Amino acid sequence: MAAATSLSTPRIGSSPAFQTLRHYKFPVTLSSFSNYTKTLTSRKFFGSTSSPHSSRRDFTTAIRAESTNGAEPTRQYDYDLFTIGAGSGGVRASRFASNFGAKVAVCELPFATISSDSAGGVGGTCVLRGCVPKKLLVYASKFSHDFEESYGFGWNYEAEPKHDWSTLIANKNAELRRLTGIYNNVLKNAGVTLIEGRGKIVDPHTVDVNGKLYTAKNILISVGGRPFIPDMPGSEYAIDSDAALDLPSKPNKIAIVGGGYIAVEFAGIFSGLKSDVHVFIRQKKVLRGFDEEVRDFVGEQMSLRGIEFHSEETPQAIVKSSDGLFSLKTNKGTVDGFSHIMFATGRKPNTKNLGLEAAGVKLSANGAIEVDEYSQTSVPSIWAVGDVTDRINLTPVALMEGGALAKTLFANEPTKPDYSAVPSAVFSQPPIGQVGLTEEQAIEEYADIDVYTSNFRPLKATLSGLPDRVFMKVIVCAKTNKVVGLHMCGEDSAEIVQGFAIAVKAGLTKADFDATVGVHPTAAEEFVTMRTPTRKIRSTPSEGKADSDTKATTTAV
Repeated sequence: MAAATSLSTPRIGSSPAFQTLRHYKFPVTLSSFSNYTKTLTSRKFFGSTSSPHSSRRDFTTAIRAESTNGAEPTRQYDYDLFTIGAGSGGVRASRFASNFGAKVAVCELPFATISSDSAGGVGGTCVLRGCVPKKLLVYASKFSHDFEESYGFGWNYEAEPKHDWSTLIANKNAELRRLTGIYNNVLKNAGVTLIEGRGKIVDPHTVDVNGKLYTAKNILISVGGRPFIPDMPGSEYAIDSDAALDLPSKPNKIAIVGGGYIAVEFAGIFSGLKSDVHVFIRQKKVLRGFDEEVRDFVGEQMSLRGIEFHSEETPQAIVKSSDGLFSLKTNKGTVDGFSHIMFATGRKPNTKNLGLEAAGVKLSANGAIEVDEYSQTSVPSIWAVGDVTDRINLTPVALMEGGALAKTLFANEPTKPDYSAVPSAVFSQPPIGQVGLTEEQAIEEYADIDVYTSNFRPLKATLSGLPDRVFMKVIVCAKTNKVVGLHMCGEDSAEIVQGFAIAVKAGLTKADFDATVGVHPTAAEEFVTMRTPTRKIRSTPSEGKADSDTKATTTAV
């Protein structure tokens, strides 16, 4: 999960990682572990030990010394792996590496709800200022829609329900402190050393944390990304997603600049909490890169819930008036009276002042660390996972990359992250779930496809009287009958698509879907009851050209 989230095929580096790994001396191998098990558990070998992790660390060093086979001893390091950044990917890689027998340390900045050059916290963006707090605010905002729905089911209220923003934020922050404490304990229980402070690479095997040097055979960069606000007159008045999750008061009227998933999610949050929400997008519609029908559908549904879209408008300046309110000037005019102006214009890899350039680590034009298929950088001892590499910027992907790296380095099991059929969700209102290819991508890859769609009024809306609808879509390769894409916009879509993602990942066919009995009455059953394609898209030879030159034709059914 574009600067903020890429849902397309990841950009993979061109360095020959596998050839490098063939000659790489792994600190621990599973065969070595079994050969040394009995010796290493003796008191005589270690002396007195206070924890199982301390004996394992001595064991790791012993293996390195043994592996020289009588040659000059290899260089001794403080750690087998030193991780800079204790977000999702960094914690996963560090914990797994330690479980595989490596001696591991992680450095992370002190906890804060808003990130800065001096503040962060164990858990990273997702836990502290991304997925988790965002979802908590989504839950809070959905109650207003639930109240509206309830009237048709016989509920009445003596007074209009009121929301207290300060209670929400206080409870949210208490949960974040609990979660960062859990992450601390996860590292501690895995035997990983946690060092508080800002890490900076000194050389390919040395990290400086607040003036103290640590050496490591391998260094992992997993520092994630940071919100980006473009420079323009008055940009100092704008807030980003970090600040939006921790505002002292709820916006009365807010401008949200951007059309990506962060923008539409916060639009739903503040609209549900009864703010006046205006979304400014440079294009005609939101969510570039998503399936076109899904983009159209979610935009329509969000508009019905009172969100006002300003399409094809590019912000040029923010002006603060004497009454403390803000005006947003665009290429089409000026809109006044905003209490807050939020920019959700993407995120950038957090690679500044890490010492990467001096160490020889190659960066892309946007500051992302370039890595190969095994997450190895241009410096063989330095690795990177997660959003800092700008591949697929989603938390579960960072977890996958971290786990694969630990296997590659410390389990003698070179493992590439698998980016095929990665499911994702947008917690807009209504939410979106998707896995596999969009229709546009499927046409490009397979040419001949069958498209099944369903746009219907859900059962709940029949009594609520609200204009809520659900859109579902299945994309099938016509030649193989394999389901290559599945999309949904509607209530519970994220939960539903997670289950169907297993089917798409497994390569199931439309016949497999058709043979599955549905659960009734549910929206999800629609995915296994769509029998007739909405349209068939075929490539046919163009007149006067060779058979290899084709054009797409669409047959509506």
